[in-house]
Amino acid sequence: MMISTQYCLTMARYNAWQNKQLKACFEKMDKAELEQNRGGFFGSILATANHLLWGDMIWMSRLTNLPRPEGGIGESTAMTKSREDWEIARFRLDGDMLLWAERLRAIDLAGDLRWYSGAVGADMVKPVSLCVAHMFNHQTHHRGQIHAMLTAAGQKAPTSDLVFMPQEGPWL
Repeated sequence: MMISTQYCLTMARYNAWQNKQLKACFEKMDKAELEQNRGGFFGSILATANHLLWGDMIWMSRLTNLPRPEGGIGESTAMTKSREDWEIARFRLDGDMLLWAERLRAIDLAGDLRWYSGAVGADMVKPVSLCVAHMFNHQTHHRGQIHAMLTAAGQKAPTSDLVFMPQEGPWL
């Protein structure tokens, strides 16, 4: 197996810790600052945070019984309309991801995952463990973009090094 249940729990905690720090950064910025096009792949800080929220929701819908988000990648940047709405949706999803990771068994990471990918317009079949690793990698990738945009905006970006994550919660 490519990954373990402990890896998933560690990464779910890391995800919640990172998003909690982003929330604190976002609270220091007004709506215009969060929505300003900063040259990121998805434009603004909020648009990128929304895409990441959408991506996590789509993967969790494939891995669990959580509902699939509305729209596709093109609409992902408008998942929420405000920082406050993003915070609520992010908090809920991070809680769902933590519960999923806490209950995960090794057998849940075995076998293949089948889904239709709107991104490539085809049915897909990949190992579950690869898909889970991708979900966590996707989070880190886009949070790195947000980190760069926060820094460029003159904000003190959060600590993102996994080795500096607190050993104890609260994660949310």
